[in-house]
Amino acid sequence: MLGAGITAAALAACANVPAGPGAAATLDTGAAGAGQADPGLPERLAAAVSADAAYAHLQEFERIADANDGNRAVGTSGYDASLDYVVGELREAGFEVQTPSFDVRTFTSNDARLTVADAPVPTEVLSFSPATPPGGLTAPLSVRARTPQDPTPGCEAEDYAGMPAGAIAVVERGVCPFGQKSQLAGAAGAGAVIIVNTEDAALPATLGDTPEVVPTASVTRSAGEGLQDGQQATLLLDTTIEQQTSRNVIAETTTGDPDRVLVAGAHLDSAPEGAGINDNGSGSAALLEVAQQLGATPPAAQKVRFAWWGAEEIGLVGAARYVEGLSDEDRARIALYLNFDMVASPNPAYLVYDGDDSDGLGGEPGPPGSDTAERVLTEALVAAGVTGPEGTAFDGRSDYGPFIDAGIPAGGLFTGAEEQKTPEQAQKWGGTAGQSFDPCYHTACDRLTNIDRTALDRNLTAMGSAIGRFAVDLSGVPAR
Repeated sequence: MLGAGITAAALAACANVPAGPGAAATLDTGAAGAGQADPGLPERLAAAVSADAAYAHLQEFERIADANDGNRAVGTSGYDASLDYVVGELREAGFEVQTPSFDVRTFTSNDARLTVADAPVPTEVLSFSPATPPGGLTAPLSVRARTPQDPTPGCEAEDYAGMPAGAIAVVERGVCPFGQKSQLAGAAGAGAVIIVNTEDAALPATLGDTPEVVPTASVTRSAGEGLQDGQQATLLLDTTIEQQTSRNVIAETTTGDPDRVLVAGAHLDSAPEGAGINDNGSGSAALLEVAQQLGATPPAAQKVRFAWWGAEEIGLVGAARYVEGLSDEDRARIALYLNFDMVASPNPAYLVYDGDDSDGLGGEPGPPGSDTAERVLTEALVAAGVTGPEGTAFDGRSDYGPFIDAGIPAGGLFTGAEEQKTPEQAQKWGGTAGQSFDPCYHTACDRLTNIDRTALDRNLTAMGSAIGRFAVDLSGVPAR
């Protein structure tokens, strides 16, 4: 580990030498640098972070999963071991670390079956769906038609007008949370809901903490096209919901203004189907490497707070509980939140959250300052060698959601999940058109073999640059 008093010239001379596993060559300045922001920090941090060191963290996450029933999901020994590993690495780098606990519901699916007109239809239960009666729910389908003028199918109460009481509502996937669709359908009298994916692929999704939902499952686009209004169907969902306790990991620098804090976060838990090495070992490992290289006492103007969230895969619970637990004053002290979820997909996109919805992707604009996060992250990706980064919507699928809801500006990087790469994207980024960005999303094959090392390197470099920039300069992010 390079000493805390290392000079900038010496660091620059060795910045491109990859740190070995567990190494913590930091940009700390020690007590002498406290309160003195260094405008050279972004460039030096971007150069110092090592994709080899981040990959070593991923190797450890896979080892942990393999030793703990194949996954690192919330409520499991694999998650606890992952948390202990991150805590140990941070403490070795000089951080004081907290692991605040929170209550969380966990979900188990024992069976999911859909039969329509006496023929089985492949289906997948949405997590936190209530169970149907033991023998299943038999009722007619009520297909809620989507018009080309409606970008939000099933997201408003009027979308369920005229539905027969007790019917199984069939609605297309859209931009609003799945729990919202299920809640609205239930309030209109539906006995259950079938979500039709917009892709010809399975739809692993969650209802989260939404109250008063009804049994909800999903089908692929092609299966959904075969569902007709009035058909008799039987949906059987055998599910279990339990209350448990989980933890987040929080570490922050001792230097910087405590009244304007930059928070950078990634979720640490995997889906129960596998080790979660891209989702989201990649974001967690990259963030850990940035924290180790920055160190606990960098020459920053703002405090930098690093967070590894638990229970993201079942409804963004760790991040939501954290934001909810802050006082109004502490919430106002967070100047900006940056989120890193899946930054090494094997058929990668290079996506930046669309802070002002200028791309018209169907999400929502973030609070003022989110547009600055988008611009800075885009410029950082370009500087890392990416051609034409694109926007991705704030659609509520990752841990930025609770921060945006609290009025905190946000941004982040993402290399794509189940959506398919277009020919235009393949031409500028490489990879395979017509294939998912991550074919192993939420499956057992999300292992080290599912990591694109180039995407990991580019995103890590961009993370270092952007985190460094906002650590020393929050221009473009208004005080709240």
